[in-house]
Amino acid sequence: MLDAKKIFHIISYLQYPFLIVSIYYCYREFVMSGAPSFPDINKGLMYLGLGVSFSTLQDTTKTQNSISRRVFENPKYAQRFIVVVAVLVAFFVDIGLFGTISRNPILNELAIGCLGLRIGMMGMLKAVIEMAEHHRKTEAN
Repeated sequence: MLDAKKIFHIISYLQYPFLIVSIYYCYREFVMSGAPSFPDINKGLMYLGLGVSFSTLQDTTKTQNSISRRVFENPKYAQRFIVVVAVLVAFFVDIGLFGTISRNPILNELAIGCLGLRIGMMGMLKAVIEMAEHHRKTEAN
C-alpha cells in the first residue's frame, strides 16, 4: 500500500495539465489575432496558480534535477532563491490588491488571476523553505 507521501507526490503530477492549460489561455488570443486578451491572461494566471499549488505536493526530501540540487545544497543560493520567491509573492499580492481597487480596466481584469497565482506561490514558498532545510550541506556533510 502506498503511504501518504507517495500518494501526494503522484497527485503533484497534475501540475502539468494545469500548466498546459495556462499556456493555452495566455497565448491563445495573442497567436490568433496578435493582440493580448486580458480576460484570457487572467484565466491563464488562475490555472498557473493551480499548477503551482499542485507542484507543492511533491516530496520535498528529494530534488527533481541537478540544478535544484545545486541550489538547495548551497545555503547562499538557497537563501537567494527563497528571497526571490518571497518577492514574487509580495509582487503578486500588491498587483492583485491594487488591481481590485484600481480604475484601470487592465489591472482590474488581471487582479483575480494575480491573487490566484499568489496563493500557489505561497505554497511554493513553503516548499522551497522545506527543500532548503532538507538539502542543506554543512561542513559535517
